[in-house]
Amino acid sequence: MNPFKGSAEKFGKSAHEVGPYLGLGAQLAATIILMFFLGRWLDKEFETEPILTIFFAFFGGFAGIYNFIKTVLQLNKKKDNVKND
Repeated sequence: MNPFKGSAEKFGKSAHEVGPYLGLGAQLAATIILMFFLGRWLDKEFETEPILTIFFAFFGGFAGIYNFIKTVLQLNKKKDNVKND
């Protein structure tokens, strides 16, 4: 009797279920960081420091969180549809 029989299948199934969620944190962080640096660059161009940096950092945060929640809801809806079929 092999104690590891089926464990590879369980791992594959778990990885398949978790996979779409793994990049969400990096995507959220990247959105905030990119918008922050865009704001810094615009502040230097227009000499408005720190107004645009703050604005774009908050905008990036809100946009990142919105995208995060939207993606999680879509993935959960997709997962529920697969279970119901």
